[in-house]
Amino acid sequence: MKDQNWLKERNARSMWHPMTAPADSLMNPPTIITEAEGVRIKDVDGHSVVDAVGGLWNVNLGFSCQPVKDAITTQLNRLPYYSTFRGTTNDAVIELSEMLSEFFAPDGATRAFYTSGGSDSVETALRLSRQYHKIRGEASRTKFLSLKKGYHGTHFGGASVNGNANFRTQYEPLLPGCHHIPAPYTYRNPFNESDPAKLAQLCLQALEDEIAFQGANTIAAFIMEPILGAGGVIPPHASFMPGVAAICRKNGILLIADEVITAFGRTGSWSGSRHWGVQPDFMCTAKAITNGYFPFGAVMIGAQVAETFEQDTSGAAAIGHGYTYSGHPVGAAAAIACMNETRRLKVNENAAIRGAELHTGLLSLQEKHEVIGDVRGGHGLMLALELVADRATKKPIDKGIIAKIQEVTYQSGAMVRVSGPNIIFSPPLILASADVTTILSALDEGLSCV
Repeated sequence: MKDQNWLKERNARSMWHPMTAPADSLMNPPTIITEAEGVRIKDVDGHSVVDAVGGLWNVNLGFSCQPVKDAITTQLNRLPYYSTFRGTTNDAVIELSEMLSEFFAPDGATRAFYTSGGSDSVETALRLSRQYHKIRGEASRTKFLSLKKGYHGTHFGGASVNGNANFRTQYEPLLPGCHHIPAPYTYRNPFNESDPAKLAQLCLQALEDEIAFQGANTIAAFIMEPILGAGGVIPPHASFMPGVAAICRKNGILLIADEVITAFGRTGSWSGSRHWGVQPDFMCTAKAITNGYFPFGAVMIGAQVAETFEQDTSGAAAIGHGYTYSGHPVGAAAAIACMNETRRLKVNENAAIRGAELHTGLLSLQEKHEVIGDVRGGHGLMLALELVADRATKKPIDKGIIAKIQEVTYQSGAMVRVSGPNIIFSPPLILASADVTTILSALDEGLSCV
């Protein structure tokens, strides 16, 4: 490994970083993380902090999960790669498929299609939903509906259904036929409605209106996150996702649950769909499926869709889609070990407990710091603060100030993530109560610098 000075001198010089302007990375070099253990990360200067980001929503079991590391090593030595395209498979992916089928059975999803990550999983669900309707003789169903503020990855399909201009504007024109409805975002919405239940109904009415305007027979699927993540952690009212599911069923529209963040316990339930009592037609997963240790994902497929594909003998159901690394044996081995540890540790239960502690702490900080306009959470370990320059007008905070808050928080003991005016929390699901205290104390220091 190169020494400290060499790394600092060349930081961002030969690499463009995701979600950042190259010029910004050159002017403000990224923090160089060199080690990690448990829920802590350490930088090139030896500064150790609690990782309240959880890698990127994905290191649910922390950075020291030995069973997953061992499974990767063992599989690399036995079968480091083979394709799962037509005619071949591998033993690890067969075993994993049976595990996932059992795990997601309460969600009504018992088939898996493997991908290399979350964006791939979304792309797969969008494509298969169109194909589903073609198999059934409804080729006119090609459009997609989604929520404003939603995030669905960065492929052209995912960017097209994304509801945030940051991921769209510089890459337009995108996929035609993608339309958006207001999100159930109580702090800011076009209805000026702060009551979550009333707002949910208004958004559902907007969905029905959009379906009527577009024509139900032109719409393939509605895609949504059970709890919006990258858009600022926006939990809907409990009536919202069931309402969406009912409207979709009534109109013959497939429901795609983007569970890339919410699957495997983060909400306090084993899946975001299960959290709201919904069985979608597709569930997009990735991230925590291998604890972030190997790029891997799976689209879980509902019974109705599976039956339509599996009973077709015309050739229309032949899947002309896949990735070189679909069902990668090393990823499958990692996922098997990760699933075993995830269930053994009952991380969903810990996520609910620690999430409640962190949420209570953030509400207390809101009473102390005027810069906190809104606190969002209450559903496991996914929470956010929305920072404002003025509470009365809800004017967003200057990005320079929020960057300073993030830096002071980091120096005080916790890594947090900034997304627009939001500070987002998605720590490992093995978080301890003492770690929650560390995060809140560090954040208090950061907010005190304003």
